[in-house]
Amino acid sequence: MKKLLFAIPLIALVFSCEEFKKTPPKDTLAVLDSAQIIEKKAPFLWEGANIYFLLTDRFYNGNTENDINFNRTNKTGVLRGFMGGDIQGITQKINEGYFTDLGVNAIWFTPVVEQVHGDTNENTGNTYGYHGYWTKDWTALDPNFGTKKDLETLVKTAHAKGIRILLDVVINHTGPVTNEDSVWPSEWVRTSPTCEFTTYENTTSCTLVNNLPDIYTETDEAVELPDSLLAKWKEEGRLSNELDELQLFFERTNYPRAPRFYIIKWLTDYVNDLGIDGFRVDTVKHADENAWSELYKEASYAFETWKKKHPNAVLDDSSFYMMGEVYNYNISTGRNFDFGDKKVDYFDHGFNSLINFELKQDALKDYETIFKKYNRLLNTKLKGKSVVNYLTSHDDSQPFDKERKRPFYTANVLLLTQGASQIYYGDETARSLIIEGTEGDATLRSFMNWQDLDSLAETKRIHNHWQKLGKFRNKHPAIGAGKHKRLAKKPYVFSRSYTNEDIKDKVVVGLNLPKGKKSLWVKGFFGNGTKLYDTYSETEVEVKNGKVILENDYDIALLELFN
Repeated sequence: MKKLLFAIPLIALVFSCEEFKKTPPKDTLAVLDSAQIIEKKAPFLWEGANIYFLLTDRFYNGNTENDINFNRTNKTGVLRGFMGGDIQGITQKINEGYFTDLGVNAIWFTPVVEQVHGDTNENTGNTYGYHGYWTKDWTALDPNFGTKKDLETLVKTAHAKGIRILLDVVINHTGPVTNEDSVWPSEWVRTSPTCEFTTYENTTSCTLVNNLPDIYTETDEAVELPDSLLAKWKEEGRLSNELDELQLFFERTNYPRAPRFYIIKWLTDYVNDLGIDGFRVDTVKHADENAWSELYKEASYAFETWKKKHPNAVLDDSSFYMMGEVYNYNISTGRNFDFGDKKVDYFDHGFNSLINFELKQDALKDYETIFKKYNRLLNTKLKGKSVVNYLTSHDDSQPFDKERKRPFYTANVLLLTQGASQIYYGDETARSLIIEGTEGDATLRSFMNWQDLDSLAETKRIHNHWQKLGKFRNKHPAIGAGKHKRLAKKPYVFSRSYTNEDIKDKVVVGLNLPKGKKSLWVKGFFGNGTKLYDTYSETEVEVKNGKVILENDYDIALLELFN
């Protein structure tokens, strides 16, 4: 094992002696080759994670036999019906090493619980719940996405490669009413008024849009289970088991049988049963914030319970992770989200990170302005917490570089900015975000452009750039979680360093470099005689007179220690 570790270029990471003594769990040694074992030992920090976000239905079709269920055959608007992507497809790509080659260490995919069976008649065209946010039954998976066994296999496969799994969860609302799906009982949901988004009250105690029944997340009044759900469980042969589990949950927690606590129980079951590593929580600001504290408490309990039951499958000692979508939250505001008449600190309600909607504007600025800003905010206002940065997403109608004219720059900004990064599927292949005939956010949700990756040289070149940056970020927690310092203005060179009791990591990055021979100033960070390795050009260099010399046609350098 030691020979394997020391036979490759060493990254600038120092583990504690105890970390070196640990060995991969016995049940994974048989399926991991030496490279994967080394990869699994790389330190992981949620605050600097490299997260890949995908629409389950739009990524890869691993099982064509589950493409149509519940007679979902009505004609829909463009890109508003199911297209066949599923859990098995994600697992296949994990096995192929697609995510590992991108340096991805966490995967977030859209919800996979059972969706409403019917379609809606909207101005944008008929729509099915292909996106996963229209829940019908939190206790079952939608057969279009796969089975619970499929999900279990996905989690185990990801964990074997050192990749964490984030489940996308919704408590705020059910799915819409359709010809096939009735509304939940009035004790569970409100169907009016529609949110106005001008005060706390008319943002949280209302329906997000018309025909999207809103769960009463603020009430502690006990409610009965819907007759339709009981009948469904009975037909599926699991009524007794579901009721027994609910009884045990409410006896253990002493929670009232209010709507949110049923849903919390159902969602945390996936953590307890499968070892899900974290939640991405949908529509956070539209529900009572105390619900999120309770969700985090129960998810953490479930995660620790799972780890005790599966000690050989535990990746590390990381706690359960929760990131939230507080729509239009910006990193500049710090911990509080301002409703106008009330401020809420969601970091104080169970969230480790919030999705940052600000990077797409920051990306219009120069590198140093961006990096200096994030370095300051994450080490002051948000110290001890983090944000998840993105430049493209599934429901942001104004993403950065919508026409995909700057894919290399996009990668540089997203993957080198401090905080966690969220790659949206197809960012790394310049998947088109402008699809003819689409309405609204459907244009952002085309099927993954695998064909382009297989056939177009430029797509392959873009993809290769994302791979190099992603793997460098994955190896070096200093990139996302470390402290930033500019070393030289022209050519632009900066350092990142991260230190805690177990990890010491330091790297240097050069951007906007000239073609041909180039000199990178590293004085004061790496001493003369230090051997470095540029992972981008795969070149070994030595620090002389406070600088290193590279000669290639790349405008970027990614320098790490080389031993």
